[in-house]
Amino acid sequence: MGKMVRVNMTDKKVTVEPLPEKYAGKGGRWLSSMMINDEVPADCHALGPNNKLVIAPGILSGTRAPNSGRVSVGGKSPLTGGIKEANAGSPFPQNMARMGYAALVIEGLVEDGSLWLLKLDINGGELVPADDLKGKGAYETGNIIWEKFEGKPAFVVNGPAGEAKMTMAGMAFNDPEGRAARYAGRGGLGAVMGSKGLKAIVLDDKDAPGVKPVDEEMLRAGQRKLADSITSHDLTKKGGGLNSYGTALLINVLNEAGGLPTNNFRSGVFEGAKKISGEALAEAAEKRGGAGTMGHRCHPGCIINCSTVYANEDGSEHVSSVEYESIWSLGANCGIDNLDQVAEMVWICNDLGIDTIEAGCTIGVAMEAGLAEFGDGEKAIEMLKEIYKGTPLGHILGQGAQFTGEAYGVTRIPCIKRQGMPAYEPRAVKGIGVTYATSTMGADHTAGYTVAPEIAGVGGSEDPLATKDKVSLSKAFQDTTAFIDACGYCLFIAFPILDIPSGYEGVIETVNGMLGTDYNADDVLRIGNEILRLERDFNMRAGLGKEADRMPEFMKYEKLPPHNHVWDVTDEELDSFWD
Repeated sequence: MGKMVRVNMTDKKVTVEPLPEKYAGKGGRWLSSMMINDEVPADCHALGPNNKLVIAPGILSGTRAPNSGRVSVGGKSPLTGGIKEANAGSPFPQNMARMGYAALVIEGLVEDGSLWLLKLDINGGELVPADDLKGKGAYETGNIIWEKFEGKPAFVVNGPAGEAKMTMAGMAFNDPEGRAARYAGRGGLGAVMGSKGLKAIVLDDKDAPGVKPVDEEMLRAGQRKLADSITSHDLTKKGGGLNSYGTALLINVLNEAGGLPTNNFRSGVFEGAKKISGEALAEAAEKRGGAGTMGHRCHPGCIINCSTVYANEDGSEHVSSVEYESIWSLGANCGIDNLDQVAEMVWICNDLGIDTIEAGCTIGVAMEAGLAEFGDGEKAIEMLKEIYKGTPLGHILGQGAQFTGEAYGVTRIPCIKRQGMPAYEPRAVKGIGVTYATSTMGADHTAGYTVAPEIAGVGGSEDPLATKDKVSLSKAFQDTTAFIDACGYCLFIAFPILDIPSGYEGVIETVNGMLGTDYNADDVLRIGNEILRLERDFNMRAGLGKEADRMPEFMKYEKLPPHNHVWDVTDEELDSFWD
């Protein structure tokens, strides 16, 4: 059935327990959200003693299924006040699953301000003092762990922002080369980790028994179908869009569609888009050479390889990875078209341990407030460095876009459930707007990526400006995505499986082979809906009812250039999502 690890930070006790029967066959978001719903009082303070962190590998983690290296981190969000599942790609969940652990639960609080590191092996774990790591950046902390512990271990670390309990702090997992750069970034779970006095978790997978599928033959058959669909789809195959240009291939695509939020969501078109596009990234990688590369992977077994390594002009490594969301938030959203400045801000965010989406939204709101001019990259970098310094401004910015806007009397704050919006303008892409509004996680594109049919023409074609049937479209995507998150699969497998039926069959077969179940396509939606419902239940008890599923007021009356549309999906239509 599997095991789980429970870590009590109050009494420094680490115990290994059998996984309760009710959680058997669950993984990733399914398991983390179930456990948070069961064990965390919805009305607790997110940084108090009753909140918990749950780290859960996916159902397929530790197998050879392609692109199955995603980890789910669950807790009550100090940013949104609701339930949170933050997701990252890393060797960490693969190693954790092979060690026989289905979940890791962090509970209680350190009461004396001390800092600790958790070491886990196949027999259990121990907490060791880590006060020597206090205040160190995520990169330095990761490098110390990578060199200190044998076998180049998988790890997750907390940055200075998390230690300071800032609500846009995330948790940094390692990539295959040991960089602390793969973030479970959204919702402030790094602040929860900091509140518990935990600086890092290190996995020693020596003599790990590995995972044991119920039906190995079925699992392998499903793997082949899924892999074949990935390697034959234009967006995901080697030399395809994501592999060649990274996720930033979407910069030009969204800009041409009039849906690239610019200057704090004032326009859907950015004049400098080409300078920060995926094509510009690829050109810089080729021109500068050295460490710069496209087609990097965030975890072993990835065959899409959409990550990047951005190099300085001399070819030395600057930062990995410069993704679409980060380039948009710290670039177009702030009116900045200089890739080197954007890459520097990504590096700072990663080292501080903060979510790049929330950081870019926050800087955009700060610019709206007059703290800097749109387009001033140097000033944006200075503002992020204020977080390092722990100045009053740094603490305001560290609490995210909503808090910053409220502190400075800004009315144009692009947040839902207090979480900053990602890189798709909801007035220009209505389906993703429905996802933002109705997601249990706050504004979150990964919760139901309707951009696939609305913009990319994947899985059909939908008019992005139309409102008809967008609630049902978002619901179908959110249900399916919750299932994908439970499996530990990367969201980008959605592109091939939407267009290639055998790939979708492969996903289901891998799960059935792993668990010995007989799930079908109807079960995918059923399970996804079950996950959403239990998350909704938590949010309702936390006080986040239908009134929280609303677009910012300014989007209802400000027309967005170039299409001059407002947000016109009604509140009643949004409420029907849960009917």
